[in-house]
Amino acid sequence: MLVAAGCATRSGQVPPLPDNPAQFMSLSCDRLDAEAEAVQRRAADVAWAVDERAGNNVVALGVGVAVFWPALLALRPQGPEAEELARLKGRYEALREAAVRRKCPAPGPELPAARAAALPVAPGDRLVYEVRSGPRGAAAEDVLIVRALRREEVEYTATPAPADETALRHDRSGNAIEAARGRLIWPQLLRSELMLGQVMAGEIQVAGDPLARARVRAQVVAVGPQQVGTRKFDAAVLELFGDVLLAAGSTRLEGALVVDRTSGALLRLDLRSAQPPFQGKRRLVRVEPAGAR
Repeated sequence: MLVAAGCATRSGQVPPLPDNPAQFMSLSCDRLDAEAEAVQRRAADVAWAVDERAGNNVVALGVGVAVFWPALLALRPQGPEAEELARLKGRYEALREAAVRRKCPAPGPELPAARAAALPVAPGDRLVYEVRSGPRGAAAEDVLIVRALRREEVEYTATPAPADETALRHDRSGNAIEAARGRLIWPQLLRSELMLGQVMAGEIQVAGDPLARARVRAQVVAVGPQQVGTRKFDAAVLELFGDVLLAAGSTRLEGALVVDRTSGALLRLDLRSAQPPFQGKRRLVRVEPAGAR
């Protein structure tokens, strides 16, 4: 019934599979909120899969999960994706109904304090990276300061840039979705809950230059704890392979990307290519707590 041919042309017309709010009434407001957010993230992953297969362009909206949720109306899911979206929609509605019955406050954009405290980075932290422009490039330091921890993303400023300028913004999956001009971004590459063996596809781009882009595939080759100084991260290591797209053709790109699976923070980026914007290394070497200087 959910996937009857010709009946559901938009995912908004796929009815939610009813779920019972009563089963969630024993959960705290914080837990209800976290569960609803997880459902939204999974729905976004399903939407990405549909987009890749069917050629839809909803992912090009570049919006966060909370805004992305109603954007699912623009998709045309079929088969298993339609069924899963129906289940997710029903579960989300049941969770929100349980929150209403429990008189839970409406969730805001900021990450709740208890959940923020569980992340390996905090507002005001200085993330110090060692960067090299190429295989034989001299090492330099790049510092990003955590400005905000939000439900969907982490935002940084740079030093000595103006305090109100966004140097980097990445989502909680590790996608770099906004950066200062000239920095690399990969807004649609990674999915939530990175698991060993998972394969994804997307683009790496140079911020501010729509023509500088590389089509890549990423495979999770390792997951596990990684420590940088006193900070402990839950790392996912991804191998990258693809092509830098040029007007006259393309050239090969290879490398590795390491992100923290809890916050999305970048731990390492290593790119090898004949094209200078897509070669170099970036490695997190230490995290300086707020007020340490």
